[in-house]
Amino acid sequence: MATSSQSSVELGSHEVKDYICNACEDKTNVEKSADFYCKQCERFYCGNCIDPHGNALAKHTTFGRVEIDKWPVSKKVVDFLQTCDVHKDHTIDKFCNLHEQLCCPKCVSDQHSKCSKMTPISELTNTQPTDLQGLSVELETVMGGIKSLQIIQEASVQSLQRTYKEHGAVMIEQLHGNLNTNIDKCFNSSVGTSGNNLKEEMCWSVLSILNEFDNITVKELNDIKEEVISIKGSVTSSIYKCTSLHNDLSQFHEIVQKIGDNKELCLIASIKCKHIIQQALTLLGKSGKVLNVQSNTKHNVRIPSDSDVCWITGICVLTDGQVLIADWNNKSCKLLNQQYQVVSHCDVTAYVRDMCQITPSEVAVALDKNASNTHNVQFITVTQSQLTLGRKLELQHECTGINCHQGELFICSGTALFKYTLYGKQLCRLYEDRSSDDTVNKCAVSPTGDRLYITSWDQNKLLTLARDGTLLATYSDPALGWPEGLHVTPAGQVLVCGRLSITVLQVGWEGQSKLATLATQEDGVRWPMSVCYSSTTSSIIVGQWWGDNILVFRVE
Repeated sequence: MATSSQSSVELGSHEVKDYICNACEDKTNVEKSADFYCKQCERFYCGNCIDPHGNALAKHTTFGRVEIDKWPVSKKVVDFLQTCDVHKDHTIDKFCNLHEQLCCPKCVSDQHSKCSKMTPISELTNTQPTDLQGLSVELETVMGGIKSLQIIQEASVQSLQRTYKEHGAVMIEQLHGNLNTNIDKCFNSSVGTSGNNLKEEMCWSVLSILNEFDNITVKELNDIKEEVISIKGSVTSSIYKCTSLHNDLSQFHEIVQKIGDNKELCLIASIKCKHIIQQALTLLGKSGKVLNVQSNTKHNVRIPSDSDVCWITGICVLTDGQVLIADWNNKSCKLLNQQYQVVSHCDVTAYVRDMCQITPSEVAVALDKNASNTHNVQFITVTQSQLTLGRKLELQHECTGINCHQGELFICSGTALFKYTLYGKQLCRLYEDRSSDDTVNKCAVSPTGDRLYITSWDQNKLLTLARDGTLLATYSDPALGWPEGLHVTPAGQVLVCGRLSITVLQVGWEGQSKLATLATQEDGVRWPMSVCYSSTTSSIIVGQWWGDNILVFRVE
């Protein structure tokens, strides 16, 4: 085999560049891309060096770039594949069947010493089939998905900034309108009033309006600006992950084309590719991994000021691991520390139907009180473990469920799913079913925003919608009696509670089938109303109707 060298930089962190000319490297130690490979010499040549080679060794067979499939695997590609991803100075030589991981000797001694079966790579090639052609197709598909996600995310950042500017302009326009209205009132009531008194009255009126704008509107604009900055930062970070992952996928796609029929390299490449494809699927919110409950605990969330039994209708897990819960019965929101103890709370003006996270330190709460025809979205900020009420949006319809994705609010009304801006502007009605009053109750959004999930109490169903509201799938199950709580994990795993069936299920991201029953009445569940996954503790948190306790299920 040729012992060609290749220049190398980190793809994503380890990108393996193209072949370089051996002749240039020998003469000047300069890395120049190769254009030809000589089979007899087992060396690579650039366009300048191939002529002297051809003159001296005219009978040698050379292959140009158009026949690159006849070039051997480069040493750099071999080194890249065989090098341990964790311990860069060690070579992979075993496979852990338990963890499905490639291992070097240091991996074995540090992390897999107690694993029952460690198979040498050389032996595994005889029993483990590799389908590089199928792998290549899968890589291309996933690369396309990552690229599409990146485009959508970049568009969402632009849309968020545009919407913020439009909202600011509307608020300024409202200020102008208020000023003009008050000036007109002053003129209309100025009959018999001296010029000086009229001037003074107008000045006070204008000053009052400007002060109100300063005290309320400017603060609101600043709060919204901080939200935009936070959301933009989160989306930008996700875009960076997409770019890095796309580079890795692209590099592996190129490598797969070059390694030929070397069984050991094919096997290593296949395993590494599948690992990175799984990372990509997780980023795309299409992880098929079934959660496995390891243990569960119970935590009391009632506080002395509660007037009644707790009904936990909403749960949010913040970035730092703190948990916010919505208590419908006591009209309050409570902040729990990482030990699930209540450390702060705040009262709200109506029954809390649901809540969702807006930024790492802010949530939006769906408030509803039919008796007074009150339908609001209340924003709450968490600062140093204290809750502060922020701005409030007034709605013209019921607010039974709420979720947010990259600056867009999705709100259920009982019969329809609406999309709003963060500032209360209704963008569209995505879905509607008026066959009863309880067809669209709770909603959740996939990590990439391309799928929406809604629960229907009346029909005991979970519906999956496309980004534009098109119905993609309908799932019904006896274990889904009166579906209530709904949540999608960062990996795209769909969690849904059957309130009357007393179950917590995991449904596939396509929304078509049940993957697992995660908890039932035997596990202490009693009428589950809300559910949320905590990445910090790898736990599922379940809130209940008519119960002062939340349940925490540790999963892996």
